[in-house]
Amino acid sequence: MPEQTEHRHILTFNFRQGRNKPRHDEAMERLWPRYGVEWRPEDGRIDPAELFGRTAPVILEIGSGNGEAAAAMADTDRDRDLLAVEVYPQGVADLMDRAEQRGLDNLRVYSGDALPLLWHGLAPGSLDEIRVYFPDPWPKKRHHKRRIIQPAHTATMRDLLRPGGVIHCATDIADYAEQMLEVLTADEHLENTAEGYAPRPDHRPVTKFERRGITAGRQIFDLVFRKARTSEQRLEAAQRLLER
Repeated sequence: MPEQTEHRHILTFNFRQGRNKPRHDEAMERLWPRYGVEWRPEDGRIDPAELFGRTAPVILEIGSGNGEAAAAMADTDRDRDLLAVEVYPQGVADLMDRAEQRGLDNLRVYSGDALPLLWHGLAPGSLDEIRVYFPDPWPKKRHHKRRIIQPAHTATMRDLLRPGGVIHCATDIADYAEQMLEVLTADEHLENTAEGYAPRPDHRPVTKFERRGITAGRQIFDLVFRKARTSEQRLEAAQRLLER
């Protein structure tokens, strides 16, 4: 497992070092060479074709938690490759274990802060989708600057998407959902795929974490925004429809 990158920016997560269980240590030692991504900012941009051994659409998931959703979605969408980012070693170990159990070749995991990876590790227009599910809500108002969904970060995410690519967020914190909707709507290069909040897509599984929120009476909010296509791409798409 790589050393943590030195941070010189406001962190969007509150790192709480938990204690690894023996199964976590065993999974890290055995599975990191297969699924782990060794990367530092000085390494430059990652080549997805080299990373996954093929050329395919690429999804980035920021904050994969224990990997329940990431592994399930990668399993049902094997024509696309998933790069998951998770800062907690226990979550990384759980995700790799799930990937092995499902026999996944289309999943890799980076252990560390997502922001340097967004800034330095991925090429503009290289991603098909970015997923941010249930990020740290930073509930106190003075900590809202630490939320990952804010204009500067979402602009970076948007630039990494190909035209037509999607940013999909989900949260069970109502005021964070309002902020997400405001920030994403304000980006003139993003188009909301719904009127306000989106229905939960069938392909996003309901995880143990989400069920806990529902049991506690919290509403779940999904937001699905698409990067606008250029006028030339819109014309090409219209012409293809006419030719059918």
